[in-house]
Amino acid sequence: MASNVPQPKAWPIIGNVLDVDTVNMTQSFERLADKYGEIYKLDLLGKPTYVISSVALVAEVCDEKRFCKKIDTFLNQLRLAVGDGLFTAHNHEHNWGVAHRALMPAFGPLPIQAMYDEMYDIASQLVSKWARDGADHEINVTDDMTRLTLDSIALCAMDYRFNSFYHEEVHEFIRAMGDVLLESGKRAMRSKIEAWLNPSAEKKFFADIATLKKVAQQCIDRRRAGPGKKDLLDAMLNGKDPKTGEKLSDESIINNMITFLVAGHETTSGMLSFTLFYLLKNPETLQRAQQEVDSVVGSGPIEFKHIKELKYIEAALREALRLCPTTVGFSVGPVPGTKGPVTLAGKYVLPPDAVIMILGTRSGRDPKVFGEDAAEFKPERMHDEHFNKLPPGAWKPFGNGMRGCIGRPFAWQEAILALGIILQNFNLRFADPSYELKIAETLTIKPDNLLIKAQLRDGIDPIQLSKKLHGEIRTAAREEPAKHLASSKSSGDSGQLTIFFGSSAGTCEGLAQSLAASARVRGFDTVVKSLDAAVDRFPKDHPVIIITCTYEGQPPDNAKIFVEWLKTADRSKFEGAQVTIFGCGHRDWVSTYQKMPRTIEGELTAKGAALLAPRGETDTSQGTILDDFDAWTSRLWPSISADGKEYSSASSLELRLSTNSRASHLHHKVWDAKVVSNRRITSLEAPEKRHVTISLPRDMQYDAGDYLAVLPLNNQQLVSRVLRRFSLPWDTAMTITSGSHATIPENRELPVALILSGYIELGARASRKSRDVLSEHSKLSLADERGSIIDILERHPDISIPFGTFLELHMPLRLRQYSISSSPLADPSLATITFSVIESDEHIGTATSYLKSLEPGSTLQVAVKKSSAAFHLPLDESIPVIMVAAGTGLAPFRGFLQERAVKAEAGRQLGEALLFVGCRDPNQDKIFAEELAQWENLGVVKVRYAYSRASEQSDGCRYVQDRVYKEAAEIARLFDLGARIYICGSGAMGRSVSDVAVRLLVEEAEDKGEKLSEEDARLRWEKWRGERYALDVFD
Repeated sequence: MASNVPQPKAWPIIGNVLDVDTVNMTQSFERLADKYGEIYKLDLLGKPTYVISSVALVAEVCDEKRFCKKIDTFLNQLRLAVGDGLFTAHNHEHNWGVAHRALMPAFGPLPIQAMYDEMYDIASQLVSKWARDGADHEINVTDDMTRLTLDSIALCAMDYRFNSFYHEEVHEFIRAMGDVLLESGKRAMRSKIEAWLNPSAEKKFFADIATLKKVAQQCIDRRRAGPGKKDLLDAMLNGKDPKTGEKLSDESIINNMITFLVAGHETTSGMLSFTLFYLLKNPETLQRAQQEVDSVVGSGPIEFKHIKELKYIEAALREALRLCPTTVGFSVGPVPGTKGPVTLAGKYVLPPDAVIMILGTRSGRDPKVFGEDAAEFKPERMHDEHFNKLPPGAWKPFGNGMRGCIGRPFAWQEAILALGIILQNFNLRFADPSYELKIAETLTIKPDNLLIKAQLRDGIDPIQLSKKLHGEIRTAAREEPAKHLASSKSSGDSGQLTIFFGSSAGTCEGLAQSLAASARVRGFDTVVKSLDAAVDRFPKDHPVIIITCTYEGQPPDNAKIFVEWLKTADRSKFEGAQVTIFGCGHRDWVSTYQKMPRTIEGELTAKGAALLAPRGETDTSQGTILDDFDAWTSRLWPSISADGKEYSSASSLELRLSTNSRASHLHHKVWDAKVVSNRRITSLEAPEKRHVTISLPRDMQYDAGDYLAVLPLNNQQLVSRVLRRFSLPWDTAMTITSGSHATIPENRELPVALILSGYIELGARASRKSRDVLSEHSKLSLADERGSIIDILERHPDISIPFGTFLELHMPLRLRQYSISSSPLADPSLATITFSVIESDEHIGTATSYLKSLEPGSTLQVAVKKSSAAFHLPLDESIPVIMVAAGTGLAPFRGFLQERAVKAEAGRQLGEALLFVGCRDPNQDKIFAEELAQWENLGVVKVRYAYSRASEQSDGCRYVQDRVYKEAAEIARLFDLGARIYICGSGAMGRSVSDVAVRLLVEEAEDKGEKLSEEDARLRWEKWRGERYALDVFD
């Protein structure tokens, strides 16, 4: 019995089991919540479960007069390991009452405070390990947080040392526990027949349980063999229930021992890991948290009195748990004795035996409570004054009421101490700045493969750290660092040179690597690192070059932490430093063009750094990146070269060629995916556009509006032309024996065809520098030549250059980003991209020709890249949306509309949507016409077209901006209702639509009798960017 509760289609016997991925159950529940809304029903092998995800419903079911904790299907499996322990017991079970009353005093304020020194001991082991491992060691955060929290609960509660930080392999208890939790979830979704057919899994499950019980028994036996202290284990062994006078039975002691060892570390390690992820992903919060530690604690050891003063760190922990509660949620049901059905929110009718699962990962992001930025990490919203005003049900990571987590005070003290001691002593950065959160799931969740690097802060070395941790250094002032990033003494003739880059799509990193290769030719001992690696380690004893870009007005991912640090760092960190900067930008982004390069230069010079040379810049919209960069570096070298020599542009690469090796080597962070389908979606009369469906790797996640980055291969005809021009057999192999290349490894034999296919931008236009080098090998001036380097060489067969020189003249092959044109709600395993194929007599697009060539079943290498936060559908589905696109700019909006269609078909009520589409001719390139018509009939969207070559069929509107102007009244109505506007297409189209928006603002003011200048209207329009409208343009 359930009225008005939606449910996916259920199959006989198995029900909705196929709707839940046993490896990623939480993500399955989340997708269904996104589709069906605040409540839906699942039939899991004949066991109905109601999943709720709004704060209002959570508050209602947390009323302990009406509802109580239910042991759901998943916890029932865990009972095989811990029986009626505190976490898995039914309310009516006698042992739960005895244990709860007997053990509560052990978690009172004074016992928790008494555990502080032992917590500090384990936290000190963590930071000592990180210090010894060094700044370039990749730390698996969840592994080390697990070591920390397991060792803490074992030592504090049971006086037992696992000594996890002294072993590379995790303790057998951790391994067995993880496997038991994972298998419990799988068993809950497995029928009896499946279990019978899988005897090895059954055998291992019970063997792992035996390991847990063995370790727990060892702790008990050790305590009983000798005197112990007053702690949790003592309370288990000797404590009495104040109500009945009973002690815990031996079985209950074992069950609760395992419960505390599991629950006491598994959830806290996840909380710490998520908090570190969010702090690193939002560098301004990391900076503020670190500043709080410095202000409250200073340089000495963190003491118990400091814990309550670290308010921002506490808020960060709360905020991380809001976004990612490690236990995901808990289940409740009507209290025993409930007669007849129960009603939620006055409209959802459930049976009296209903199991109701609270999905905390979605209720914590309820936009009705937390606003449109509910998915963003903002610790300020969890400060005490705001936290205390949250409505009931808004924050439930520790459960509810009588069955709430008994160990919350322990976890809170431990977590604040751990974060405090980490931030006090280390500057942190992602090992991979492009890392996006992936979830590893058992019955709890943690970040998957979260790798970071920890660099001791300015003035601290491992020995000093050891002394400080143990109180030998309490007020020592921070000193200047003894070492910089370029730690090894120069072996070059010209001294040391450090090149820092801030890069989003790889262009700036490629320029940095290319510049480093040139610097080594000039005798520099060169180090290349991301800008984030410069925090607290900015070199002052040798030249520094910074190459960076701006992304949506903000620093690129691998420069965010540096920029936040730069704003607040002391002048002494930079005084006397010698630096120069090269910036990449796009003039279409008028308000943010060169913003980060200018900001960094301004901050550095204001704090005493000297400029080696004027800042260089390039406008990527002009296609002259290499020319601008080469011109800048030609002016740069005389200012930093010790000998002032001119260096020949001839190749420094010496090669040994062979014809019997085919090795492989790639550098980008990409994963293998497979093509499902690849089809042309325009007529033969129109420029070709294609739609490719791609099967993603299992753990790759995306949201509608994100990008798919593709690592292409150069056109094979182009590769053949190069091989033919240099008279190289197709199976020739090469080894770089001296010199260096930006990406091709030295002293490794690789097929030349592979290098040409997958390492360099073979089809790129020849830069001015490249043409000058070719001129040196020719009797003619080639300054005005057009096309790629191989184009020029084929036109001038008299030019003879070494193959090594040819390779050096090319930039490394870069990733290409395409807007994803699908929604994971339709199928999370698939993503589609939609693009125009660039093929002409003058130029063949590297990536689009590669993608066109892929057939179903082909493998390609991809990665998901997040779009700006503004370029996603509103969390509040009642907010109207207006989308403006031309050509393949429609791609992300197909994803938006597919998502809205899935929700509409599930019965969701959505705000209005209006789509403007520009194309040439309705009979040639009206892409996705059938789908859009279906969605319009479904009420998902209203579509307005503009046909540039058939304007008579689009109300006289030739271009999409014309249609926008014609529909001004409708746009104004929706905008007044709070609509969000999204624009996607070419840069020219984006500018034209913005011009129309400015014009409409001026005209609106005139209609009201007000005066608004065009300049003021444009400023108003720009101010709304990122709040009321989002722009994604390309050239």
